[in-house]
Amino acid sequence: MDNPQLPPKTPTRWMLFLAGALTGLAGIATSLVATALLGQQTSPLIAVANLVRDSTPGSLADSLIHLVKHLDKPLLVAGTTIGLLALAGFAGVQSVRRVWLSYLVMTLMAGVALFAVLTEPDAGPAALLPVAVGLATWLLVLGWLTSPRVDAAGRRAFLLRAGLAGAGTLVVAGAGQWIGRGRKRVDQARELLRLPVVAGEVPAGADLGVYKYQPWRTLVRHFYQVHTAISLPAITPDQWQLRIHGMVDKPLTISYADLVSRKLTGEWVTLCCVSNFVGGGLVGNAFWSGLPIRELLQEAGVKPGADAVKQTSQDGWTCGTPLSALTDPKRNAMLAVAMDGKPLPVEHGFPVRMVVPGLYGYVSATKWLVDIEVTQFSKFSAYWTERGWGEKGPVKTESRIDVPADGQTMRPGRRRFGGSAWAQFTGIEKVEYQLDGGAWQRADLGTVPNNDTWVQWAGEADLSMGKHVLVVRATDKSGYTQTAARADVLPDGATGWHTVQFDAGNE
Repeated sequence: MDNPQLPPKTPTRWMLFLAGALTGLAGIATSLVATALLGQQTSPLIAVANLVRDSTPGSLADSLIHLVKHLDKPLLVAGTTIGLLALAGFAGVQSVRRVWLSYLVMTLMAGVALFAVLTEPDAGPAALLPVAVGLATWLLVLGWLTSPRVDAAGRRAFLLRAGLAGAGTLVVAGAGQWIGRGRKRVDQARELLRLPVVAGEVPAGADLGVYKYQPWRTLVRHFYQVHTAISLPAITPDQWQLRIHGMVDKPLTISYADLVSRKLTGEWVTLCCVSNFVGGGLVGNAFWSGLPIRELLQEAGVKPGADAVKQTSQDGWTCGTPLSALTDPKRNAMLAVAMDGKPLPVEHGFPVRMVVPGLYGYVSATKWLVDIEVTQFSKFSAYWTERGWGEKGPVKTESRIDVPADGQTMRPGRRRFGGSAWAQFTGIEKVEYQLDGGAWQRADLGTVPNNDTWVQWAGEADLSMGKHVLVVRATDKSGYTQTAARADVLPDGATGWHTVQFDAGNE
């Protein structure tokens, strides 16, 4: 007697979810290869992550950056990827009973990626192809993994195809990374550069030598980084050029070779971020070398009525800078090409960035700078001002306690402590500290070469056993003394006296 033919088994939900997730990964991998082959700057996945970033309210974005620090970009990409794979897995689950829904989900995902790609600054017709490749991969791979033949053959056949899909995805992703060697080319070009610049000598007496102080010159590897770029722009010197246009008599286009052939200048400048909270670490000091931007603006001929410069980065980020800050001969605003005597690191804006003493970075310190438009503030809005931050961004007078750290235990007796203070372009006149609510004491100040850098301060006190509170405040050379009133970083920088609590006892 013949055995009756058994109906095909319906695959389990976890198998279908896995099929969808593998499909999602395969589409990401093929779109990455297409992006690399076309020489595009941003893949669809990164474009979606950029869209998520740009759609996040400024106050929430600032809180998240403070929470995760330098992990913000990797976590954003990881979160975007997980969200995509979850949706792809959902599409896989629907692929047996509601095939139309699974394909609709995949198509909608591609639609979001297409919208994100079109919002990128370098978007062109070729940027659409990686999205199309990814969508085609999703539709083909999902159908292959969930076809009726696989269902009928059972779990072993599904796992075989899933393994093949996973292995193929890894190969394709590896190929995409190999093809997209743009960053390697940039690193090689940077290493070969020999610029006519120096590293800058730290002034004698700048470092006061307090134990566990941060050095007056911030090491490049410790210099803070705040930028919106998820995928860092990869620009070789021979590719870079700067366009200066707008309200000028003679628009200019400057190449890298032209820029570095001019007479470069170097200066110590402290940079700080507007989102630095009271006592925070988003501040650093370095010796920057470059060309004063006022020379190029003078060459272009600024027309009457202009009051702003709109700066644009290679990745499309924009900021608005007061024109007066860039043309003032007393303020050394420069197109920087080197940091501490070496070409800029890629993460700090290689090949060219802007450095403007006395202004927060969100209105001045454009990395990967490629476009300068002389204009008026009334005619445009920039990336962060569109998100609720102030328009002009002058640096506020600030001071910080580095030693002791909050919650630290120190031995009783005569102890030395200190920190840093800054008021770029204005300069620090004095720093005072207060222990346990007593009288304000004037601190010793380190040597500085100009008004554009921070200054170290130090003081001493006899510490008795028990808990103590140390407060610091600075007065700048305009006569302004820091306010004790606490204000959040939004919209134009935090205010308040930095206060630490510590114990004197057995360490």
